[in-house]
Amino acid sequence: MSVTAVMQEVVAEPAASPSRLTVVQLLPALENGGAERSALEVSRALVEAGHRSVVVSAGGRMVERLQREGGEHVTLDIGSKSLRSLARIGPLRRILDGLAPDIVHARSRVPAWLGWYALRGLQPRPHFVTTMHGLNTPGRWSRIMTRGDRVIVVSQTVHDFVLSHYPRVDAARLSLIPRGIDPAAFPYGYRPEDIWRNRFAAEFPQLTGAPLLTLPGRGTRLKGHADAIALLAGLRDRGIQARLLLLGIVEAGREAYVAEMQALAQARGVADRVAFSPPRSDVRDVFAVSDLVLQLSNKPESFGRTVIEALSLCRPVLGYAHGGVGELLAELYPAGRVPAGDVNKLIERAAELLVSAPPIAPLQRYRLSDMQASVLALYRELTAMPRVSR
Repeated sequence: MSVTAVMQEVVAEPAASPSRLTVVQLLPALENGGAERSALEVSRALVEAGHRSVVVSAGGRMVERLQREGGEHVTLDIGSKSLRSLARIGPLRRILDGLAPDIVHARSRVPAWLGWYALRGLQPRPHFVTTMHGLNTPGRWSRIMTRGDRVIVVSQTVHDFVLSHYPRVDAARLSLIPRGIDPAAFPYGYRPEDIWRNRFAAEFPQLTGAPLLTLPGRGTRLKGHADAIALLAGLRDRGIQARLLLLGIVEAGREAYVAEMQALAQARGVADRVAFSPPRSDVRDVFAVSDLVLQLSNKPESFGRTVIEALSLCRPVLGYAHGGVGELLAELYPAGRVPAGDVNKLIERAAELLVSAPPIAPLQRYRLSDMQASVLALYRELTAMPRVSR
C-alpha cells in the first residue's frame, strides 16, 4: 500500500470501538530476521484479539504473510542509513496522522529515529514503544532504542546491557519479554517421516552413519564455524565418529568465507564429514535428526532462538556460556554450557553428551503465546495512561 493509498484506506476504515487498538510497527523491511518474525507474530495476535495492525516498511517477501494473517502494510523506505532518510519524516508523519494509532512500535534504529521525529506535533501523541532485539554498539546513534515510553528487552542479557551502557535510563521503563516459539511448530519428541529422512540422506550422503552435529547460522565469522570444525576434528582424535552440518552458511556474497571454512575442514582432515548448506525451510526436521545442535557464536548474542527450538524438540544443545545463549542454557539445559571460546572443553562436553545426554523436559516458558500475550498486555497498560506531548 502506498502513502497515498493509505490515506484512502484510513477514510474507508470503519469507526473503531473504544477498546480497539490501532498499532503501527516500524521496520526497515519485511524480508527475514528475528525482528521481522516478531513483528508478524505480534501482528497476528493483534488481529486475533480484534485490533488493527499496520506495519510500515520498505516491503519484502514477508508482506504477503502479514496481509494473509489480517495485518496491513504501508510501503515506505524508513530503514536506509542515509541522510536522505530524513525526507521520509514528513510522509511518515502524514501516515501516522491518518492512521491515528494508539501505539507506534519501532524495532530498529533508523525507523525509531524517523518515528521519534514524525511523532512530534501529533495530537494526541501515540505512545512510543521500542524493542531492543540486539546488542547494538552503544552510543548516541543506538540510544534512540532506549527512548520508548516502554522499552522491550528480549533477554536479561539485553536488560543488563541497557542499564550498563545507558545508566540514565529508568529501569521501570524496561519490560523483559523474551521471544517465543510455537510448540506446535517444534513439537516435543518430533521425528521426521521416512520419506524426509531418505531425501535428506540422498542430499547429504556424507552425514550418514554417525552422530550428527548441526550448527545453524549465517555465513559470518561471528557464528563460530571454525570452532565447530575444530570440535569435529577433536572428536575424531578421541575415536568418536561424528558428522557436521553447517546449516545456513552458504549465502550470496559469502563465497570467500565458505571457501575458507572448506579449506579449514580439509586441513583438519574432516572435509569428508562436513556439509555446507544454504538456509533451509525444514529446520525442524534437521534439528530433530541432530544428535547435538550447536550454538558457538564468539560474541554474546541477545537471545538464542535456535536453543529454544531444539530443546522444544527434545534435542540436546551445546553452546558457549555467554549472552542470551548462555542465559537460556543455564536455565533450561545446564549440561550444554561450556566456557566461551574453550574448544577443549567443548570437545570434552560434546563427547559426554553423545554418550549420555541428560533428559530434556517439555518447555514451560519461551512459548510464542507467552510473548504475544505479554506484548499485548504492555500495549493495553500504556493505552490506559494519559498521552503526553514530547
